[in-house]
Amino acid sequence: MNILIIEDNRDLATNLYDYFETKGHTLDLAGDGISGLHFAATNHYDVLILDLMLPGIDGLTLCKRLRESGKSTPILMLTARDSLDDKILGLEAGADDYVVKPFSLRELDARLNALVRRSQVRETGSRLTVGNLSFDTGTFKIMRGDRAIELPPVPLKLLEILMRQSPRVLTREDIERAIWGDTPPDSDALRAHLYILRSAVDKSGDKPLVKTLRGIGYQISDE
Repeated sequence: MNILIIEDNRDLATNLYDYFETKGHTLDLAGDGISGLHFAATNHYDVLILDLMLPGIDGLTLCKRLRESGKSTPILMLTARDSLDDKILGLEAGADDYVVKPFSLRELDARLNALVRRSQVRETGSRLTVGNLSFDTGTFKIMRGDRAIELPPVPLKLLEILMRQSPRVLTREDIERAIWGDTPPDSDALRAHLYILRSAVDKSGDKPLVKTLRGIGYQISDE
């Protein structure tokens, strides 16, 4: 993998660099948001490791700017903030996953590999439809009636999983296994991604399609 690390803590950045270099990966390192944005915008990377708190430009702003410029490189955000609201902010800014400090380097490695695998998956055109919600998995075009919807990669994958199984109810374990395999994140991750998905699909006035069955699981259904 070609990895960009954007982290201002020199000790942590060095540990990350050394760990992934010994695994044969190619790395660039930026110690502030301005340098990180320049690296990310002008070079190709398989994945970015992005700290939330950075001098110059903070991680949220950097992430938003990359997404607004059309960059779809998978982004894993590092944060010391473990509240659900903070995680949702990072995901809404365009991050694909997050890890709360302190973390295991092995877990971080597994998450990066999962992000890269998902970003490389491409399917032939296939149209999924539930009510007036449609998703073309070939072009990644999502429509709710006449309204276009854009989603970050993980909520996008979540949408596909739920639409393919509609109206079946999927348990939390089913969904986490389908998205993250054997390395699911902490318990807030799925809630955060579901929040982003529901906010995008079910706007005010829409018939709710994304449903939570308390104690059972989740579904997308027009019933």
